[in-house]
Amino acid sequence: MNFLAHAYLSFGHNDILAGNMMSDFVKGNNKNKFPPLIQKGIVLHRLIDQYTDEHPATIAAKQLLKPQVGLYAGAFLDVVYDYFLANDKQIFPAEEALQQFSFSVYDTLQLYQPYFPEKFNIAFQHMQTQNWLLQYRYSQGIARTFEGMIHRAQYLSADITLLPVVEENYYFFEDAYRLFFPDVIQFASKQMAILLQET
Repeated sequence: MNFLAHAYLSFGHNDILAGNMMSDFVKGNNKNKFPPLIQKGIVLHRLIDQYTDEHPATIAAKQLLKPQVGLYAGAFLDVVYDYFLANDKQIFPAEEALQQFSFSVYDTLQLYQPYFPEKFNIAFQHMQTQNWLLQYRYSQGIARTFEGMIHRAQYLSADITLLPVVEENYYFFEDAYRLFFPDVIQFASKQMAILLQET
């Protein structure tokens, strides 16, 4: 899952949100350097990612992206899922609801900046100033995200254009999201409850 989904799947818990959002920038047991509740957010993020990768809807949807981006298909699908989440009217009925959620996430994360890994701190500055969470609502926003990912990827050609693949298979990806996201909400909520019960 990408940033918007991980923010949403923190369920309003500030410490979990901080760990969940920075998790990709924390390697292995380095999570033990963080306060206990932030560690639980890092663990939750990893559990969500594993569940996402193994979900049948994700496995099927990745096949449409693999011809273009190969093993990176999962990372690009995460962005596609964020697009559909940002446009999910049951969760964000209008742009204003997503905007309010985004600002709340940024304001909360600012409180945790002393804990940020250096690379996440850089990413967060861009996330906030460019309002990434809102931009996932728009095709041009995910197109820019794709471009940045392609540029950073070691084994992808710079001339790959992935947005047309998403547009041509829009309803397939939408169905994948509809099948997957209720399941991951249930999974993440259960895992978070378990993590918070642990001492």
